[in-house]
Amino acid sequence: MRIALVHQPLGILPVPATTGSIEVLNYQTARHLSKSCEVIVYSRRGLDQRTAEIQENVRYQRVTTHLDDRLLAGLELHPKVKRLPGFRNPKRPLFASKFGHFEYGLKVATDLRQRRCDWVHIHNFSQIVPLVRAFNPGVQIALHMNCEWLTQLHPPMIRSRLQKCDLIIGCSEFITQKIRQSFPEFANRCRTVHNGADFETFTPDADRVGREKNGVRLLFVGRIWPEKGSHVLLEAFKSLAERFPNLQVELAGWKTGPPPEFIFELTDDPKVLELAPLYRRDYFAHLQNMIPPHLWRRVSVQDAIPHSELARHYRDADIFVLPSVWNEPFALVILEAMSSGLPVIATRGGGFPEAVADGETGILVERGDAAGLSEAIARLVKNEELRRAMGQAGRRRALALFTWEKISDDLLRLYREFTRRDSAP
Repeated sequence: MRIALVHQPLGILPVPATTGSIEVLNYQTARHLSKSCEVIVYSRRGLDQRTAEIQENVRYQRVTTHLDDRLLAGLELHPKVKRLPGFRNPKRPLFASKFGHFEYGLKVATDLRQRRCDWVHIHNFSQIVPLVRAFNPGVQIALHMNCEWLTQLHPPMIRSRLQKCDLIIGCSEFITQKIRQSFPEFANRCRTVHNGADFETFTPDADRVGREKNGVRLLFVGRIWPEKGSHVLLEAFKSLAERFPNLQVELAGWKTGPPPEFIFELTDDPKVLELAPLYRRDYFAHLQNMIPPHLWRRVSVQDAIPHSELARHYRDADIFVLPSVWNEPFALVILEAMSSGLPVIATRGGGFPEAVADGETGILVERGDAAGLSEAIARLVKNEELRRAMGQAGRRRALALFTWEKISDDLLRLYREFTRRDSAP
């Protein structure tokens, strides 16, 4: 079977030094699928990268996109475009329109004509689907969503794109079920494939037991941005700091976030809308001002850690905390923390309950609830045996459900299932 993975036009592959979850997802699925399939991966071309190369039996085909940014900027500024009805409609943002990343989609679609692929697997940007279909009418297309865009954007626009898909994948049942409900005519094409973790890289620290005398370290990994809830974590920490003088916090991630039209301007979630003041200010400065200087000295901030170095930070931690305020689709970092043998405290929303077995591998709390988060942290800080038991259970769960081998096998099974369905009389 010949498979083309089309990375979203926002990053480059293979995985660079510092990267996001979608880059890791594409990189890992490509290298595992290549064990039994011929795999080509499309991504943007970095400044120092070749147009094409082969690594680990995967062909990386990179696309130059000189015109895309100019096109979007020109549309944003053009006076006639600004006067068009619906301009700046958050449900029809330019980044998701047929003009958004048009050059990237067109170059991928035309290059695919010579590849004779069985499946083209596109991530997140649904406007690429019609281009691929127009130039490759016989290929089967999977659209893989790691966000809520399909159910947040203009339904007629999305419906016309889904008609051209053979398979629609959600990264969690939370995402998949929302697509089924919004577009019931395509429900039989919808399936869920979770993300995975590299259990050989992310392993438990054998010396973690008995380390309590050095303090208990809470670890947050992700962008340090309002919807991720770092402010909720620091509010909980502030309430616990005197009670647990050896409690420490590490924030590991990027101090920047996605454009507001990707999440904030699309949402109707009141909990996220309440964050509006935090998006309008310097968020990191706000975090620093939340707690007094003597407590801030117990907060470690690691900016933009290369993914290859994250394993060490998980091993140095005792509890993983991800207090997302939004309904996050699914979090790769939760799986990495579980694989590393850490108990996980996360919020009861989005795809998190599909990863964390509440009370068994971690604790789920309500979104935005600093008091509830504080209580959950205190429960684990006080009980080293419970931390160890939950961490071990989390590692077992990750190995059973969320390895990249299993995720790749699930994808292959779906390719074969839908190929048979398509070819059936």
